[in-house]
Amino acid sequence: MKKVNIGLVGFGFSGATFHAPVIKAVEGLNVTKVVSSQPDKVHASFPEVTVGSFEDMLADDSIELVVITTPNELHFPMAKQALEARKHVVIEKPFVVSVEEGEQLIQLAEENHCLLSVYHNRRYDNDFLTIQKLMDENEFGKVMTFEAHYDRYRAEVRNRWREQDKKGSGILFDLGSHLIDQALTLFGAPDDVTADVMAQRDGAKTDDYFHLVLRYGRQRVILHAGSLVKKHGPRYQIHGTDGSFVKWGIDPQEAALKEGKIPGGSGWGEDTKDQYGILTRDEAESTVPTIAGYYQTYYKGIYRAIREDKTLPVTADQALNVIKLIELALKSSKEKRTLQWM
Repeated sequence: MKKVNIGLVGFGFSGATFHAPVIKAVEGLNVTKVVSSQPDKVHASFPEVTVGSFEDMLADDSIELVVITTPNELHFPMAKQALEARKHVVIEKPFVVSVEEGEQLIQLAEENHCLLSVYHNRRYDNDFLTIQKLMDENEFGKVMTFEAHYDRYRAEVRNRWREQDKKGSGILFDLGSHLIDQALTLFGAPDDVTADVMAQRDGAKTDDYFHLVLRYGRQRVILHAGSLVKKHGPRYQIHGTDGSFVKWGIDPQEAALKEGKIPGGSGWGEDTKDQYGILTRDEAESTVPTIAGYYQTYYKGIYRAIREDKTLPVTADQALNVIKLIELALKSSKEKRTLQWM
């Protein structure tokens, strides 16, 4: 197996928690250089790698893939430089902070014959994989209402870029991109969207709450997140012509990665039985075992795309549609009206 050498840009929470350990768990991928201001932290995970500048990384002909995990407003300029250096690029979600930036990167990737993808890892959450399977098996009939929540209790505004008044900050770009990507994966582009995006916490400098309603004819997709939710309700509620499904809890992979557990180990991505969803059909309820989540699927797909010319696990066009919907939602909320899909 011919390895793909990787340059990892950024080793903060995202790079160190969601990318580095998952990449290490995928055969054929090899991190050789890291751009970080924390070399000791990097070498604790990758003793053999070189920690250096972004320019040195781009000048290294042995590196084929650059993975960008910097703050959102840096995604575009760094990805642009990497594509101009003829490197394949993976960008941590969200893709970019504007549709215009995304379109420029897609064109640049095509011109330089480079692959460009975005790390929408929550396509590989256990609950979402289970929902996809149930939909494929037509357990709900025609889905009429799909509701997904990403609620948390974070009463204090923290001094970090995600909560500052900057381009690409706020909960809609952060958590919203996950829910939007899942909705677009299941249902495609909506007819129109109505959104309420705001800051609810005292001292908040950017949005920490959103409620989106996506319309598909008579179907409704409701995406919601709040930062002042102490008691969580169901994460997903799905109601169709033949059945309903309700699911509590959240995929355990993030918590496991935070604890330093090795991806793919025993019980990886599995729910406890009390977290299994409930399917209701013909007035009867049944418990649905959750499919194990597996973030490695994404990076396995990246390897196959580079070495075997397979389709990317997440295309740049798909990721661009997430940004289109975010822009549409922000405009809808600001103007207090329903807006049609672009």
